[in-house]
Amino acid sequence: MSESLPESLLVRAATGRPGPYPPVWFMRQAGRSLPEYRALRAGSAMLDACRDPALVTEITLQPVRRHGVDAAILFSDIVLPLVAVGVGVDIVPGVGPVVEKPVRTTSDLDVLRELVPSDVPYISTAVRSLVAELGATPLIGFAGAPFTLASYLVEGGPSKDHARTKALMHGDPVLWRDLLARLAVVSREFLRVQIDAGAAAVQLFDSWAGALSRAEYDRYVWPHTRAVLEPLAGLVPRIHFGVGTGELLVSMRSAGADVVGVDWRVPLDEAARRLGPGAVVQGTLDPAILHADWPVIEAEVLRVVAEGRAAAGHIFNLGHGVPPDTDPDVLTRIVALVHSL
Repeated sequence: MSESLPESLLVRAATGRPGPYPPVWFMRQAGRSLPEYRALRAGSAMLDACRDPALVTEITLQPVRRHGVDAAILFSDIVLPLVAVGVGVDIVPGVGPVVEKPVRTTSDLDVLRELVPSDVPYISTAVRSLVAELGATPLIGFAGAPFTLASYLVEGGPSKDHARTKALMHGDPVLWRDLLARLAVVSREFLRVQIDAGAAAVQLFDSWAGALSRAEYDRYVWPHTRAVLEPLAGLVPRIHFGVGTGELLVSMRSAGADVVGVDWRVPLDEAARRLGPGAVVQGTLDPAILHADWPVIEAEVLRVVAEGRAAAGHIFNLGHGVPPDTDPDVLTRIVALVHSL
């Protein structure tokens, strides 16, 4: 890691030592909203692109060059480590991850072995390349959380209600525990590969955890999320994000998060109050606002920054990912605005 990175705005904010303004980055900043990304990706499948270090490096750098964000996030996909250990998953355009053989019985777990660095050499190569290119700009690594990965494996693909997942969770708690325990190892070791190669922070995405009550989360998910995050304590800042997780924020923090990502439903001052003293938050501009007129966007950015001051540290972000039809110039203006405060 570059000697300048421990004092980057991102790391300072993540460790409760805010700089002159909140660091800014955007979930899904590298991707579909950028015309240069679409041109570069033409003709290449998503998983193939994620396994090409040169392509990963260029795609990850594109929003840093264009927007001047304070951090890059590795271009990858949460199902990539599952594919690396032998799970049959394909990313179908317009659909998302589709699993060849969904998990239904204990024997279906046999394919889920532990991930080792030699399974993902392209990740180590890409991260090292990016760290060299980025200089003082930190790189964020990421992985999918056990619950979200399990939801894809059990449902066989994206789901609106996660009915099969919740039925398995309640109906066969032993199989559920074994499934999430294996996924926790895969996610943790995938993050560790990125940290060892030079990532300055990591984010664990639990995109679908908002489908759970807090009681369900604490009983069936929390121990496995903690098994991912706790062993990484003290290595780099750990960000934990989910959608619709306002009732889970305290549990998400206690699972081992240095920074709790908040979606657009909960104001940051309220999130800080729920989380308690010393909390660091990330978020939380509603992505839909990106389509409004600039005065509306400006007012919302100022509101988010003001509410973020209630926390010990604040990393400015969206409350979810950048929509694919976003005007990239709007993101650039938002970064400049936050930097001007």
